[in-house]
Amino acid sequence: MLSLITPAASSRGRSASCSLARRIGASSIAGPSRSPLQQQARQSNRLIHTVNPITKRSSIMSIAQNSKSTLLSGRIASASFHSTSIASVTYRQVRRGARKPHRPTPNRVPALESRPFVRGVCARIFTTKPKKPNSAVRKCARIRLTNGRTVTAYIPGEGHNLQEHSVVLIRGGRVKDLPGVRYHLVRGALDFSGVANRTTSRSKYGAKKPKEAGA
Repeated sequence: MLSLITPAASSRGRSASCSLARRIGASSIAGPSRSPLQQQARQSNRLIHTVNPITKRSSIMSIAQNSKSTLLSGRIASASFHSTSIASVTYRQVRRGARKPHRPTPNRVPALESRPFVRGVCARIFTTKPKKPNSAVRKCARIRLTNGRTVTAYIPGEGHNLQEHSVVLIRGGRVKDLPGVRYHLVRGALDFSGVANRTTSRSKYGAKKPKEAGA
């Protein structure tokens, strides 16, 4: 069968296809410029929607390989990162005791009743010896608190002016080599004077700043 297409028609078709190609190229050149992040997001979206004909699943491996070579947006990176393990505890692990209840830390200073300081009155002033291998004479006091409890407190610093019926302030703090002593007396508060002639760590011992000789 003879072809009915004339040379003029073929030339018109060629010119139309050339003009269409020029128009497409001009539109692609003059199109809106995208940032590298937008291009990467667009490329990742294309990869997500592509289907592997062998496994009929999304090509996750190609996305992972592509993320190593290029930067992903913050939203994609956060979606692909998991800080915790996906695997949960098994029944055998539960039977062995994998899930243990959370035990709150015990209160070491129950006499304070969640307060920083408690006022009290000295019932007795005495000295005691520390446990082995230490050897010393430690000053302690039995304090009757305003909440009705009676505790043993340590007297810090060198020298003190405490006697029976002195009003003092106690705080939390154990003494390592004195069993049962879990409180400290606050120096420089109420009837308890500070340490005399103390130059370092004065705030811990209630000592005033010494006056200069020239002043």
